[in-house]
Order: sequence, then structure tokens, then C-alpha cells
Amino acid sequence: MKKNKKQKGEFQLLKELCEIHAPSGQELPVKDFLLRYIKKEKKHWISQPEIIEGKEFQDCLILKFGKPRTAIFAHMDTVGFSVRYFNQLLSIGSPDAEAGTKLVGHDQFGPIECELEYDKQDHAFYKFGRSIERGTTLTYKIDFRETKEFIQTPYLDNRLGIFNALKVAETLKDGLIVFSCWEEHGGGSVGYLAKYIYKKWNVHQALISDITWVSDGVEHGKGVAISLRDRNIPRRSFVDRIIAIAQKNKIAHQLEVEGSGSSDGGELQRGALPFDWCFVGAPEHGAHTPREKVHKNDIETMVALYEKAMKEL
Repeated sequence: MKKNKKQKGEFQLLKELCEIHAPSGQELPVKDFLLRYIKKEKKHWISQPEIIEGKEFQDCLILKFGKPRTAIFAHMDTVGFSVRYFNQLLSIGSPDAEAGTKLVGHDQFGPIECELEYDKQDHAFYKFGRSIERGTTLTYKIDFRETKEFIQTPYLDNRLGIFNALKVAETLKDGLIVFSCWEEHGGGSVGYLAKYIYKKWNVHQALISDITWVSDGVEHGKGVAISLRDRNIPRRSFVDRIIAIAQKNKIAHQLEVEGSGSSDGGELQRGALPFDWCFVGAPEHGAHTPREKVHKNDIETMVALYEKAMKEL
């Protein structure tokens, strides 16, 4: 019973993160939550981070611990919808939801809970009792469910990546945690964040704390996924170092090989700086749907591998 209580308390943070309305371009509420959380909880951490923010970082946030060698990148935004004209909706990122899905938001006239609809050409619309102010963003209504083995809720991508970074922060002595913006809708912040940490501390290796897919080769409950490639291909010698850390420390893991999908790692690779990077994340079922689902063992092994990698890389 005590173990169950501990788990529920631990995942309460994840629930709170998932409930924050912050699609791409509207990440400020997540940043504000993180600042409040860090200032409250950091006294319990092994090392006290320097908190780096400001106009030059827009809504992004950097935590600097000790003498950093490696950065964790975790994006703060989610997929969703923008209200266009009349009752039309435009996608933010690539949401994947069926008609009837509950969407929530807020405009100058008050809170919104509406339904998603499609026409015969698969154009998206909202069904609501009044017009919604154009430009308003809508996200999935949160239905956070926890069982003995699974967490299921919208927006595990990427609030679980943030959760992982905050758990690692508790024991981190040397390293950077970088909270980025716009990942779901094309990126744009990682370039200047990478430039800053490269010039400031000569950090040029990164772990991408994000969520990947359950597929025909990556299963629930078999451990965190270490990605050998997606749309982008990281340098194999760096990925092999992470695999070796997982093997040495007997951390359950799966090797992922995909031909599509991207992350903040793609921005690092396309940038002008010599960054090594690897996507390391728990696999989920139902990516970008209102029913994203992750096995708790894969969350535990994700945190464990990040803790070891940040010490050994």
C-alpha cells in the first residue's frame, strides 16, 4: 500500500504537467509552472542549479548544474488546434483525433469545452454554443488515468519528457537541462539554445528527452527506447556509448530504428554546430491522440538511464 501511495504522489507531478494548456507558440504557462516548481523543490536536490532565462531565450528555460558536459533537451509544447474563421480549425503540429473529441481552451468570453468535427474533405471544425474568438488555441481535454502498469492521458508527449528531466534534476551534479519551444510545429528554438550552450560551456552532446512510438519492434514494458535513427541519423559512435551505459548498468532498453518522425535532435543535426545527440525515450501507444499510453516500467528505465548517462557521458 505504501508503494502505491508513493507512485500516485510521484505521478501527480506528471498529471499537473499534462493539464497545462500550452500548444506550440504558447509555451509560457509551462515555463511559469517550471519556475514555480523548481524554486519550491530545488532545496531537496543534490545540486542547486543556475536558472537561465530572459528575452534572448523567449519562452525557453535552461538549468545549469555544476560543470556541464551534456545537455538534456525537453520540449514544452503540445499539438492542438487554432481557431480560424467561423468554426474552422487549423492543426498545430499533427494532432490525431476522431470526431467527437473534447477540446478545451479559453478566450475573452470565458472557458471553452467543445467538440471536434470533420467534413467530407476531413477539414476540422468545432461544435460549440457560440463563436470562439479567432486565434484561440484548443487542446485535448485531459483524462488522466493510472493503473498498476500504465499511465494514459493526452500529452504524455512531451510532458513525460519534462517529468523525466525534473526527476533527473533531483540527483544531477553536472549537466544542463534545456526546455525548448515549438518542437511539434517545426521547431525554431533549438538553434539559438544550442549556440548559447556551445559557446558558454563548450557543451556539444545532448540527450533528447521525448516520447517515441510503440511499433512492431518496440513494445510496452520492455524498457526505454534508444533510437538509432528516425528521419534523422545521429552519429553512431555517440549512440553506442549510450547503449554501452545501459548494458553496463543493466537497464532494460530497446533499440529503435524508424524512417520517419523527428525531434529536437533533428534541429541539432541540421544546425551549424558539431553536436552529438541521441533520442532516448519511453515508447507510447496512440501518439498525438487523446489516449497516449505509456508503461510505468518504461518511465522508470528512462529516468534510470538518463541518471547514469548524465554521470558517465
